[in-house]
Amino acid sequence: MTRIGAVLVLALAAGAVAAQQLYRWTDEKGRLNVSDTPPPPGARDVHQWRVTASSAAEGGSEPYALRQARKESPVTLYTAADCEPCNDARKLLNSRGIPFKEVSVTEKEVNDLVKLAGSASVPVIVVGSATQKGFEERTYHGILDAAGYPKAGILPRRSQAEPKPGAEVKPAPEEEAPRGPYAPGAPPQRLQRK
Repeated sequence: MTRIGAVLVLALAAGAVAAQQLYRWTDEKGRLNVSDTPPPPGARDVHQWRVTASSAAEGGSEPYALRQARKESPVTLYTAADCEPCNDARKLLNSRGIPFKEVSVTEKEVNDLVKLAGSASVPVIVVGSATQKGFEERTYHGILDAAGYPKAGILPRRSQAEPKPGAEVKPAPEEEAPRGPYAPGAPPQRLQRK
C-alpha cells in the first residue's frame, strides 16, 4: 500500500513540473497547437513560456485583497524633507505593509499639490479618489480600510525610505501580467481556415 502511495506522489509531482512549461506552435497543416509537451521537430512559430503556480502555492505573490486594492485605489504619499508628520505617515504605511508611491514635494510640485489638496501643506495621502491632508493615524487606517487594503498585521512590514527631494519613489513592481494570445485583455485571435 505504501508503494502505491509513493508512486502516486511521484506522479503528481511530475505532473506539476510538466504543467509549468507550455508550448505553442503551428503544425505542418497550419493548425495551432498548445500543449505542455515539446512540439515535434517540424513545428513552426514555436513559442515557449513558463506558467507560474498560484499565489497560495508560491507564497511570494501579493494576496488577492492587496492586488485588488492596489488596482482600484493606489496609494500616493506627498511629503517634504525634515517633516516629522511625513515620517509618521511613511512609518504607518510601511508598518502596515502597504505599497505606495511617495512624492517629495519641491517648488515644482507645489502648484500640483495645491490643486490636489487645496493647500501646500504636507503630508497628503491619496488613496484612490480619497485625499487626506495632514497625518492622523486613525484617519489613515480608516481610508486604507475603506479602500480594501488588508488590516494592520496581515502583510509583512515594508522598509520604503524617504526619497530624495524632487525624486519619485514607486512601489515594488507588480507581478508580470499574463502574456499570450489567450491572456486577459489580449486582442482576439482570428482563426485561419484553409
